[in-house]
Amino acid sequence: MQRRDFMKKMGAGAALGAGLLTSAGSAVAARKRLNWKMVTTWPPNFPIFQQGVERFAKEVRVMSGGQLSINVFAGGELIPPLQTFDAVSQGTVEMGHGAAYYWAGKIPAAQFFTAVPFGMTAQGMNAWLYGGGGLDLWHEVYAPYNVVAFPMGNTGVQMGGWFRKKIAGLADLKGLKMRIPGLGGKVIAKAGVNPVLMAGGEIYTALERGTIDATEWVGPYHDLRLGLHRAAKFYYYPGWQEPGPTLEITINKKAWEGLPRGLQLIVKTAAAASNLWMLSEFEARNVEALRELRDKHGVEVLEFPAEMLRELRVLTNETLAELGAKDAVFKKVHEAYDAFRAGNDAWNAVSEAAYARALKG
Repeated sequence: MQRRDFMKKMGAGAALGAGLLTSAGSAVAARKRLNWKMVTTWPPNFPIFQQGVERFAKEVRVMSGGQLSINVFAGGELIPPLQTFDAVSQGTVEMGHGAAYYWAGKIPAAQFFTAVPFGMTAQGMNAWLYGGGGLDLWHEVYAPYNVVAFPMGNTGVQMGGWFRKKIAGLADLKGLKMRIPGLGGKVIAKAGVNPVLMAGGEIYTALERGTIDATEWVGPYHDLRLGLHRAAKFYYYPGWQEPGPTLEITINKKAWEGLPRGLQLIVKTAAAASNLWMLSEFEARNVEALRELRDKHGVEVLEFPAEMLRELRVLTNETLAELGAKDAVFKKVHEAYDAFRAGNDAWNAVSEAAYARALKG
């Protein structure tokens, strides 16, 4: 009798366990597996940028247990590089990766979320976006276009650019055709430069053939890989035009709002991890690349004249004021950026900048 009771209980327990497993299995099966497309502005296999996006997609897939798979397409493979924002906005694809200042013609205020000439470095940009209200403002600016954005990458302070001739002052810039996007392009246009916007994959050929006279790109690591030292020998610093350019992941708003909160958190976490990873890679790789450019390839690494930088700063302030007078959204973002920057500069004066002075002493 006891044995029969025991067997009955065991059978009931097994049945209950099987039922729970079946329910759990059904719940897993019931979760909708999503396959998204993500397009970028970068060439195929492009180090750090495209590599970082691929890394992001892999991490999302792993963290979500395969519930969200993201198929990444480099610039031109599915969408032309500079049409990624429109593709995300229209819902042609769910995600994109690039730099907000590429959309300046459509959204002038977007430029603040990449870089401002003589503005904040990567550390300041991250502080503003993550902790100073910048991200909320970014979402507000992109809302009319059905796009949500998050920081996903930063190059750190860039180089000032490659020139086919030496630059002794602002007068030497007049008449040059230079690949330079964003607010930097608008500022330098005031100095008589003809700014040109082109995708990264087109820069070397344009510089080599003389279609452009100068270009800024990123920094030593990427510039070396792109071979820009073979087309120009004068390499200037500092990157006044892009002191801390933030890259962005853009997401179609409807697709984003359709994600369960858990998947949204996974995407945001993976984007933040990629933001840190990309910046760290650039800082680590630029050291040896700069040495190689100088020592192996004979590149002249030169500092922009101090007077020229002062003049460019004046032109920057004029440009920002003029653009703000024409566009209320631009003015609003500019005021928010400047308000945060003022506090950031005050802190920097007694922290990073003071420490840099101490090292020189």
